[in-house]
Amino acid sequence: MAPTALPQFARALRSLNYRRYFIGQLISLAGTWMQQIAMSWLAYRLTHSALVLGMISFFGQIPILLFASVGGVWVDRVDRRKLLLATQFLAMMQAGVLAIVSWQALATPTLLMVLAFALGCLNALDVPARQAVAVQLVDNPDDLPNAIALNALLMNGARFVGPALAGVVVAEAGETACFVLNALSYLAVLAALAGIRLSAVPKSRGSALAAFHGGYRYALQHPTIRLLLLLVAGVSFFATSYSAMLPIFAREVFGGGARTYGLLVGSAGVGSLIASLVLAARDPAKPVGNLIAWAAPGIGFCLALFALTPWLGLAFVELMALGFCVIVTVAGSNTVIQSEVDEAYRGRVVGLYSMAFLGVSPLGSLAVGALAHAWGTRPTLLCGAFVTVLLGLTYRHVALGLGHAASGTRPDNPRR
Repeated sequence: MAPTALPQFARALRSLNYRRYFIGQLISLAGTWMQQIAMSWLAYRLTHSALVLGMISFFGQIPILLFASVGGVWVDRVDRRKLLLATQFLAMMQAGVLAIVSWQALATPTLLMVLAFALGCLNALDVPARQAVAVQLVDNPDDLPNAIALNALLMNGARFVGPALAGVVVAEAGETACFVLNALSYLAVLAALAGIRLSAVPKSRGSALAAFHGGYRYALQHPTIRLLLLLVAGVSFFATSYSAMLPIFAREVFGGGARTYGLLVGSAGVGSLIASLVLAARDPAKPVGNLIAWAAPGIGFCLALFALTPWLGLAFVELMALGFCVIVTVAGSNTVIQSEVDEAYRGRVVGLYSMAFLGVSPLGSLAVGALAHAWGTRPTLLCGAFVTVLLGLTYRHVALGLGHAASGTRPDNPRR
């Protein structure tokens, strides 16, 4: 299919740079998801501990909470393509080390936590850069919201394919094979980045500390951005950490193994993929904020249903619905934020978004792991579901009061 014949929901792919980037990232992110599934399964196979699973997730994502805002400052000050080349190459090296450790049977919970932390530090730079670079990859600035939605589609397409492949590969060839395949998958995105040329964007000047403070001040003074960052952070802490407990559900609740685990994660990925398609295909004139207002409380309802179900088939459906609501909320929030933000602050604001979505999640994973160890998995998830419903309903009330947050219309920029 020629680029000019692409459907409306994929209009950003008409830009050659974005098309190359999209294909490279699709391959690489599928490998990344394979590694995440294999690493969690390896940790659970070695320890059979909910606490260790929570700790692995914690150490993999806590660097984003600690360093993503600093990474956002870098994104606004350096060449984003070169930054991505560096982070992707180093991530490939991390996957190679993990493969060697697994192959030689040297893996321990402590070593897995160290390697997860190393990758998390790279992601603190890589994730804000990947979010911010979208505006430079599209030829038409009007295609930016579609590019953001396609980025979510990219992530969730990989989230669907990666876990399903990982479940088969782990069952047939072991965790090491997943780590090797992930290392090789980085070659695709490195080749794509080597072939693209980015348009120029304004670079942040002055001291890094002043830029850091300026990014926080800008986000806090912008009512829509502030509200959405708080919503995403709440969802990440109380709801999305359920994924750290899926190995326990796979084995102890549903009596399965690695393949069941991969299918559970893949089911959430299917729902996320559908949500990404809905966001990509939506009419730009229709407010995405209205979708968020319905999906945010829906996350809690779906999580509660999953926590209570004793049937594997029903769990697949509930996780699909949960994945749908999560992505409508977080990816829809990203679309509104990036549509609202001033270009001079883009890297720093998407750094804060990365903190809210990915950085807060490890705190939730650590809390869920500890509480599940003490109380049990189902009661812990039910508590998170209840709080998430309250958060979603609170957001809906406040957003309707603000008006622009619910409709997605842009208010005047706050004082900078």
